Amino acid sequence: MANYKIAFKSSVAKDLRNIPNADVKRILNCINSLCENPRSDGCIKLSGQERYRVRQGVYRIIYEIQDLELIVLVVKVAHRSEVYKNN
Repeated sequence: MANYKIAFKSSVAKDLRNIPNADVKRILNCINSLCENPRSDGCIKLSGQERYRVRQGVYRIIYEIQDLELIVLVVKVAHRSEVYKNN
């Protein structure tokens, strides 16, 4: 299986600023693991959308997979109570 490249929506930087540094480190490690297998165990396809989510503690990482270009686009990172609002 080919490795995917990670791309971030510009708003993700703002999302990460509101999260404690220790959690950001774990979130970025989780995002890096998506390069090898973006549809790994623990990833769930969101209903009604072409997006997926993966858990990292109390935070959720929402991303899209672009198979033709081999890109994983991280759309949003937020606390589980806020991540699905205004999406």
